[in-house]
Amino acid sequence: MNFPSNLKYTKDHEWVKIDGDIATVGITDFAQRELGDIVYVDVNTIGETVDKEAVFGTVEAVKTVSDLFMPLSGEVLEVNKDIDSAPETVNTDPYEKGWMIKLKITNPAEVADLLDDVAYKALIGA
Repeated sequence: MNFPSNLKYTKDHEWVKIDGDIATVGITDFAQRELGDIVYVDVNTIGETVDKEAVFGTVEAVKTVSDLFMPLSGEVLEVNKDIDSAPETVNTDPYEKGWMIKLKITNPAEVADLLDDVAYKALIGA
């Protein structure tokens, strides 16, 4: 499994790429493998400010539906429209083309609570 060292991670299996006060969020390689074939991603929080650990959407796989949790408090600025027509991109390229949302971070102090790749690997036993 792949866990890029330039990203941050959550215990809920989201990854976060931080660029100034903008964060790009998706699910980890581990999460997409556990879910299986992803058939639909539903994010309807665009333009909303969502608190850390609140649900910002769902991801539907062949066998299950899983909530997506905000890794940081922030305003959802953008949803990856490409995964509407090709949700399987989350399986094939979770860290690049399979991203889900971009948000404007409203509480930068929360970044310190995110895991680095080493801590995330320890969490999942990788």
